[in-house]
Amino acid sequence: MIRRIPTFFLLIWTLAASIAVVDAFLPVGTSRTQSSSSWGSATRRMAAPEKSTTNGDAAPVDMSNVGFVLLAGGTGSRMKANMPKQFLELKGVPVLHHSLDLFLNQLPAMCEAKGVSGPPVVVLVMDPKYHPDYQPIVDKYEGRLHFALPGEERQGSVENGLSKLVEVSEGGCEYVAVHDSARPLVTPTEIEQVVADAKGYGAAVLGVPSKSTIKESEDGTLVLRTIPRARLWEVHTPQVIKIDTLQRGFAKVEAENLEVTDDVSIVEALGEPVKLTLGEYTNLKITTPEDMDVAGAILDDRGAKPVDMMASLT
Repeated sequence: MIRRIPTFFLLIWTLAASIAVVDAFLPVGTSRTQSSSSWGSATRRMAAPEKSTTNGDAAPVDMSNVGFVLLAGGTGSRMKANMPKQFLELKGVPVLHHSLDLFLNQLPAMCEAKGVSGPPVVVLVMDPKYHPDYQPIVDKYEGRLHFALPGEERQGSVENGLSKLVEVSEGGCEYVAVHDSARPLVTPTEIEQVVADAKGYGAAVLGVPSKSTIKESEDGTLVLRTIPRARLWEVHTPQVIKIDTLQRGFAKVEAENLEVTDDVSIVEALGEPVKLTLGEYTNLKITTPEDMDVAGAILDDRGAKPVDMMASLT
């Protein structure tokens, strides 16, 4: 049973998050009630990184050489539900369907409207016991949607998805965009911007400046130090990487038994650049029951009409 949060508390959460965004960029010790010049300076610092240095405001981004790997093999143990979180309903359709609709319908439509090509291939990394349920969708998008098996850890799932992408695209994809199905709220505009940045730098990741004060501790009891918040970013997905770079990274990680926490960490291990693409705070990851309520409120605010990919087959 997913516990629901009253609308009043969702509104309070939204207001608090908005205030926290500004607070994150105020100098230490600065009050929001101080001079208007301090306020203006803080908000200018917050807005400064918003534009993609690669894409600009209007340049359309061709995605004909970008394949997507959609990770949907997680168990979602923290959801306290009787099924993995990607199959729980969000505004009447499974969480996973929000990403499938985005990559297979919305994103190609946006690209077509701008006179460029959309992504040719989406690889769905999923436990094989769910394949029969999703085979009708794979059949509908024949040649564009393919299954891959999950690994024991995220890294293995990404490797499997990448191998399938290289196989089915027959070398036609130069970049891979890896996305967590537990992030159903990413927008086509965010994807366009992070793909543009990856094409300029070789790798890019969506993210937002940290709103929280982060403490470091060695023993989990005492504070060792406070990490300067101005240098901290919370990273999201998609994470877009040149395929040959990621393949070289996987080889290095395996050869040196390195520990990596996300996809672009593999690029960092090679000593190569990763571009931070400013995303949206609404691109949250569904982790707890409360996240479902917040995500639903965001979709309501957008006026979104989620598509049940199964229902669209009939």
